Formats: sequence, structure tokens, C-alpha cells
Amino acid sequence: MFQVGDIVARLSHEQDLFFNIDQIHVNYNGEGSVILKGLNLRLLADAPVSDLVPKSPVEVANYEREDNKMIYQKLHKLTCQRKVDQDDQREFFEIPGRVLQMDGDQDYLNQCIKMYRQMGIEAKGICKSEIEQPRVIRKILQENPTDILVLTGHDGFISGKRDFHSMDSYRSSRYFVESVQEARRFQHNRDALVIFAGACQSNYEAILSAGANFASSPKRMLIHAFDPVFIVERIAFTPTDQIVSVKDILMHTITGTDGVGGVETRGQMRRGYPRSPY
Repeated sequence: MFQVGDIVARLSHEQDLFFNIDQIHVNYNGEGSVILKGLNLRLLADAPVSDLVPKSPVEVANYEREDNKMIYQKLHKLTCQRKVDQDDQREFFEIPGRVLQMDGDQDYLNQCIKMYRQMGIEAKGICKSEIEQPRVIRKILQENPTDILVLTGHDGFISGKRDFHSMDSYRSSRYFVESVQEARRFQHNRDALVIFAGACQSNYEAILSAGANFASSPKRMLIHAFDPVFIVERIAFTPTDQIVSVKDILMHTITGTDGVGGVETRGQMRRGYPRSPY
């Protein structure tokens, strides 16, 4: 018997991804089905219990080790790039852009906020479900001034659907679009408030059209939980008088141009002078 919280993979997908069991349902015939949440990908999926394979602690440790290796490589590259930039401007001090992230998943949100702080970025996280986000975003922005807004959670292209442009084909894209629209009513300037929005397989074109600077997912791919974080880092540490190279910023993500994309955006870091000895 499976329980909520168990880590499993799916036989039908050759056990390519590991998931936590988020919910378990049993119908009148006694047949079980589950809602699965990706360990490292922003994905919710449903599956019959018969499709599940339990994963041992050793298998989970190996899976997480490979994921952490990718994250470390990206983080190391970002750190080295930032050190080069700082060495060129030693006499200045830096104030990176502030981040506000609203996420439909508390676990992913905690991971992202921890990563922002490790990077030296001031960040605040608020957990609200995807369906709640459009209703509360305006008030939250009024109460929490920020330079960069991240709207994330879970999404997915619904099995059996064929129209990639219809909002009815996605679990949560409609809510990301509505949230971005509300945020743009609050601040219409894409350089005064930089927005990343979306999750796995989200309607990329619609989210950008609503006013986001960056979004997922151009090829309706699964995106990594830290893809928005790596995009935000580049924006937060790029000076306000410079435009972030879209191609460059996407090279720092894990899923790359298949998973995330965006438009030219001005950096959000302000340099100060002189640097205090204290």
C-alpha cells in the first residue's frame, strides 16, 4: 500500500522522473489513483496506483545527487561570473534587485527563498495557490514593494487536449495570465517591475502577452524548480543601465530555451559610491 509522501516513479514513463505522492483517491470499484508532485520539476501529474514503482532511499539519494550536481554547476558558473563583474567595479558597492515570489507550493517556495539568500538576494516568499494568485496579487504588491516578481506553482498540459493556445488545455496557465495582468495594472512598466511567471508546460505565449518579462514554457517542457531563480539572479545583479541579454540569461538555466524564455529586460542592481570601510 502506498501512502502520501512516498517517493515513486511511473512504469509508463520508464521511471524517468521521481515524484512524491501528494494525494491518493479510491473510486467505488476500489481502484486507486494518485496525484504526484515532482521532486525537482514543477509538475503535478495523475496516475493509477498500478503504474507506480516505489523508490528506495538509495535510489532517491542517487537521483537527488545528480540533480544537485546540475544545480551546483549552474550556481558555480553564476558565482564566477559575478566575481569577475565585481572585480571590475571594486570601488562601488552593490544593491541587487529585491525579489517577491508567490508560489502555489510551499516546499518549492522554501527551496527558492533559501537559494536566493545564498546568492545574496533580498527575497520574500508568499504561498498562495495558483487559483488564489490573481485575487491577491495587487494587494500583496501594495504591501510588499519589490523589483522582481516571480509567480510560480504547478501547471501542465492536460492529457488528451490538442489546442496549445486554449487556456482550457492547461491546469493553471489561466491563473498565471490573470495574475500577470493584475500585476501590470499595478505597474505597467516592464523595467520598473520585472515579472517571471509560469510552471511546467505553461502557455508561454499567453503569459508573455499578458505582460511578463520571462515565462515558461516555449516547447511545453517540464521546468526545474530553480529555473526562475537562476533567471532572477542575473536580473538582480545586472546594473540598471544595462539590458540583460536574453540568450545569455537562458544559458544559466537548467532546462534552457525549451523550458523558459523572455524579452529584453533592464537589470535591477544599483551601484553606489563610495564603498564604506565599515
